[in-house]
Amino acid sequence: MATKASFSPDEWTKVLQSVVLAGVAVSAAEPSGLWGTLKEGLATGRALLEAKTGTGASELVKAIAADLETTEGQAMARDGLTAKLSGKKPAEIKTVAIDSVRAAAALVDAKAPGDAASFKTWLNHISQVVADASSEGGFLGFGGVQVSDAEKATLGEIASALGIKT
Repeated sequence: MATKASFSPDEWTKVLQSVVLAGVAVSAAEPSGLWGTLKEGLATGRALLEAKTGTGASELVKAIAADLETTEGQAMARDGLTAKLSGKKPAEIKTVAIDSVRAAAALVDAKAPGDAASFKTWLNHISQVVADASSEGGFLGFGGVQVSDAEKATLGEIASALGIKT
């Protein structure tokens, strides 16, 4: 079973960032405004809590979730993300996020093959939870669709980047 010690500090940062970026890609695909973005951010937080407390998560997934609860882990993820995403438009953010998720999946494949399937399934789950968090195209919470076509396409791109069949 892989843990934080299985990765270099730079590699661990990439793994931590991929958790956030799995949700960011979906949010960038169909920006939801302030309220929707808040709901989508909270959805990522719930997925982290589920991973930490759930019985089905691998040790690697639990270690990632636990580290993202610490000030140090949050700083590692946030600092790199700021540099990666600063000044980019939503379409560019989505591309960077998906590329980063793909790279993290390949890294976990190489360093922790026994945990790779669980890690990838978890990232895919996070992206789906974010897509489901807020309806798109409505007005003041009425109307619209739960998951927009752009979000559906992005979910497909994320699954493909992770090597998961949907």
